[in-house]
Amino acid sequence: MQEFWQSCVHSLAQELPPEQMKAWVHPLSFLSFDEELGEVRVSAPNAIKQNWARTNYTQRIQELASNWFNRPGIRVIFQVARRDQHHVSQVHGPAVAPPAGMPAVAPAGAPAPREYTNGSVQPNGHGASAALHTAARATAVVEPAVTGKEPTVVIETVGQAPEDHVYKRSHMNANLTFESLVIGKSNQLANAASAQIVENPGVSSYNPFFLYGSTGLGKTHLMHAIGNALFKAGKVSRVRYIHADQYYSDMVKSFQTNTFDDLKRYYHSLDLLLIDDIQFFRKKERTQEEFFLLYETMVQRGRQIVITSDTYPRELQDINSRLTSRFDSGLTVQIEPPELEMRVAILLRKAEEKTSIVLKEEAAFFIAKHLRSNVRELEGALSRVSAYAGFHGVKIITVEFCKEALKDLLSVSIGQITIENIQKTVADFYKLKVQEMYSKRRPANIAMARQIAMYLAKELTQKSLPEIGDSFGGRDHTTVLHAVRKITEQRAKNAELNHQLHVLEQTLKG
Repeated sequence: MQEFWQSCVHSLAQELPPEQMKAWVHPLSFLSFDEELGEVRVSAPNAIKQNWARTNYTQRIQELASNWFNRPGIRVIFQVARRDQHHVSQVHGPAVAPPAGMPAVAPAGAPAPREYTNGSVQPNGHGASAALHTAARATAVVEPAVTGKEPTVVIETVGQAPEDHVYKRSHMNANLTFESLVIGKSNQLANAASAQIVENPGVSSYNPFFLYGSTGLGKTHLMHAIGNALFKAGKVSRVRYIHADQYYSDMVKSFQTNTFDDLKRYYHSLDLLLIDDIQFFRKKERTQEEFFLLYETMVQRGRQIVITSDTYPRELQDINSRLTSRFDSGLTVQIEPPELEMRVAILLRKAEEKTSIVLKEEAAFFIAKHLRSNVRELEGALSRVSAYAGFHGVKIITVEFCKEALKDLLSVSIGQITIENIQKTVADFYKLKVQEMYSKRRPANIAMARQIAMYLAKELTQKSLPEIGDSFGGRDHTTVLHAVRKITEQRAKNAELNHQLHVLEQTLKG
């Protein structure tokens, strides 16, 4: 029967990339073929590999088995290997036999190996870790002590890594994948860049990958999607997703518990670092210093770093310039607010996940038209509609039902566009305070934003030039007229400005 499995693996190797073979096919083992039941049984070392193999390889292995045994309708069953199950049928390489007189695994009660130095396991004097290192090429990873407990040493054996534990330790969200991401104009470039990183992680032109944009636009989703795709492809094994504020907290706790060296070793051993909301490093000089060292180490080793922020790297406040310059040295991409069509698509996709309701397209359009700021707001509105439907026993969600369920939420947005609304929207878009719209200050960035707001007020409201001027700090109507003419002229020549104005108009109009 081993000939069948060898032939099967050989056929898969002709069809799949080497990374996928190494990560997902080679760890599988052929167990048996039941001629009476027509069942091929294959074992996987853990549940993650079992689920992946069942989802991606069942049909192909069934075809290969039916051809080999000349019998149609063969079933392939994947099961997680028992601890006492001896895997002798893996065909990707010979098993490494332990030296004579040396146990293959450490005897019960043997002391654990100590933490690694430069990737090797240091013997503890009792021979157990030396046996593991020689027989199974083990590496030890020291978990950071962030709760005051002693650091945990996890043994990862080449070819038999405890994937469940590794994945759990990464803090990645398995539900945030490329498949569950809705793509539109606002995130199209960011998605394409992410796909390139999954294809070639650690390439200097994409490292670091810096995503920025307002809250709730999908930066974290895309970050997790990159991590999940790289992990599933077997291109990385040591991954960590962490919020910048949690990274700071871990640093503080490691100093308090005298475990900073363990924390540092842990982060410096990563293949992929996903760090969210880097702006939270503001005014944290020691954390910035340590992160700079971590950054330099990972980039020099070709390890990928993905960073998110609410603003462009060089506009980060109270962040050391040598950090911001490095953030801007890789690939920097902005995610913009979703356009109307994308908001509708997001609502329809999310509604499919809620089996208790059916969201009609016109209802999705109604919600998307009046809730424009970010994806999180849309998801919150849909959850509210779903809960309201459950309470009233309603299955089909119509426009009228949405009006009733969301009447408090929509009461402000349904009204006409006002100058105050324009000022707030423009200020938020350009990361300014609303007061700057009518203040006397005249720095270039503030003056430009103020002129854009005046232009939009003229285009989207029925207010006269003097009325608009009064709303902008009592400015003369000639100032408003100058702003309108200037922005109109620049919009025709500047594609970037035209795009920004389009986004603002879409946001205001819904």
